[in-house]
Amino acid sequence: MKNAVAILAILLCLSLQAQPAMHNTGNIRIHDQGQIGFHTNLINNAAFDENLGLVGFYGNAILSVSGALMPTFYDVEILVDKELFLNTGISVLNNTSFIGGNITTPRQQQHVYYNFLDDANYIGETNSSKVDGYVTANNVNTMVFPVGDATELRALTLNSNSSNPFVKCAYYRDNIDNPEIWPQRFPTFQKPANINKISTEEFWHLEATTNSTIQISWNPNSNIAALTDDVTKIVPVGWDIATASWVNLGTDNIIGDLDRGILISEKFIPSDYAVITFASATESNESPTLDNYLVTPNGDGVNDFLYIEDLQRSKDHMLRIFDRNGLKVYEEKNYTNGFTGYSNINNLVINRNQGLPDGVYYYVIDMYDLNLSYQGYLYLERKR
Repeated sequence: MKNAVAILAILLCLSLQAQPAMHNTGNIRIHDQGQIGFHTNLINNAAFDENLGLVGFYGNAILSVSGALMPTFYDVEILVDKELFLNTGISVLNNTSFIGGNITTPRQQQHVYYNFLDDANYIGETNSSKVDGYVTANNVNTMVFPVGDATELRALTLNSNSSNPFVKCAYYRDNIDNPEIWPQRFPTFQKPANINKISTEEFWHLEATTNSTIQISWNPNSNIAALTDDVTKIVPVGWDIATASWVNLGTDNIIGDLDRGILISEKFIPSDYAVITFASATESNESPTLDNYLVTPNGDGVNDFLYIEDLQRSKDHMLRIFDRNGLKVYEEKNYTNGFTGYSNINNLVINRNQGLPDGVYYYVIDMYDLNLSYQGYLYLERKR
């Protein structure tokens, strides 16, 4: 039986070299000790998940996996001169060997990924062989994601308090202020007083639902020297989805210099943050400074909501907004960037659904935990 399996594997390898693509419509299964080498594209349109043995992707051309269904392999080996491009994801049950060439996924399609099932692992990841795109894993406490861009391995290590049913990660070599691929901008000016400068060189997207720490590294391409001249001030920061602003995630440990180094974060829940990158921290014991503000809710991504940077330094505060006649039009405890020119007060506000009219408004903020109170004005202008 083993001889028959080996002969079948050899015949399949030979036949694949003569085809522009291998179409699976439901008649392939890899048995124990079986080996299949794909030297051409795989189009998978049927269940291909009861496999053992080894699947290899080899060749000097770009190979691809596509089709209606994600195949599940036991062992996978990658040895390509260019890349294995996934239009359809792959799941692996046991082991992946990165020998040469990248596995690439389309970052615009985050549902396409290279997926490590329970207890699966990998070996051999390098700058020239890793996943250029999204990696996922199932039921893990700890995961080192072998992610990067086309030329560099930029792994991220996740350590969680408990098991995550599903985790996902990708690395982006992109300007976080205005990413080319990501559909959302993350303005680096929307930061609390304890953050000085935020990197615009690179970022990671990480999803995990349990309290965790991460380990990330920097190298000369990270340009950390543009953020600070003191390595001890380097911190991880995340874009908080709830407040639409940056948060200092805190550094538990850090080693290295301005060229190369590694940091470990304090604990946080990764899925609460859209993206993660490096920043430099400030140390200030001064009282928060509040100013006058401009709100232009026209959908251009600039001043679309009232953003008060130093308000994040207070964990127990109240924001109230009044029109020039003294009528209260907005109130929120522990403000989360919700004011976009509409009233949330059940009073005599006219044309509530059309939004508040343009003009000058006054705010009052009480920071109960800091025993501070502030007042100032904001100007609301929709057509800008």
